[in-house]
Amino acid sequence: MGLTVKEQLEKEPNQWINKALTVVFVLAIILWTTSSIKYKGIEENGLDIAKNVFTGILNLDTEMLFDFKEGVPYLLLETISIAFLGTLIGTIIAIPLSFLASSNIVPKWISNIGLLIIAAIRTFPAFVYGLMFIRVTGPGPFAGVLTLSLTSIGMISKLFIESIEDLDTKILESLDASGCNTFQKIRYGILPQLFTSFISTAIYRFEINVKDATILGLVGAGGIGAPLIFAMNSFNWSEVGAILLGLITLVLIIEYLSTKIRTKLARG
Repeated sequence: MGLTVKEQLEKEPNQWINKALTVVFVLAIILWTTSSIKYKGIEENGLDIAKNVFTGILNLDTEMLFDFKEGVPYLLLETISIAFLGTLIGTIIAIPLSFLASSNIVPKWISNIGLLIIAAIRTFPAFVYGLMFIRVTGPGPFAGVLTLSLTSIGMISKLFIESIEDLDTKILESLDASGCNTFQKIRYGILPQLFTSFISTAIYRFEINVKDATILGLVGAGGIGAPLIFAMNSFNWSEVGAILLGLITLVLIIEYLSTKIRTKLARG
């Protein structure tokens, strides 16, 4: 006869000491981190400045917003192009690197080398790579593409490896028993299992790269970030408002479309 819920709960080990220590540890971390933050209050004219900023942002620069030659639409298109090319190049490079770093595909020592390379790539943020490439190629969209390509490799490879290591090896064994060669096993046994996951990962990375391309513009790597920082430095808040409206609209559209595509891929 099965145990009742009450009896089952009574049989569970009492871990109140571990739970109490965990709570104390978390509270100690919170107190330690907040101790380094010093609240100095609001500046004397801080509220007036904030009011002027929000008023200016809401008063959009419509001329820049609808200027398709040098305004917001053109800058958004440049940002999308940088993000797309960066994602595409990063994905292409990440595919073979991911296979070389998967322990169920290659020997352990080779996969360790691949993981070390990926970890090294993931160490530096996009901002640092952007500053490096600007020194090499000069400011402009090309530096942004190279930066996003390199930063995409780290994340995409990491997710690709997880998908590769979750492969159903029984399918490969069946194809091997049927006399299939290596190319046929890749074509009919590996790619069908990985295609959906790979495409979904690339689309997700594209979303991130659109936002990163905006940040890279702040250091001169193309995109809409540079005009945004220039407008803020010159206190041209109506221009800032037009750029922010364009960015918000772009991000919402991309997230909506990418979610639809990933859902379609997952459900078939």
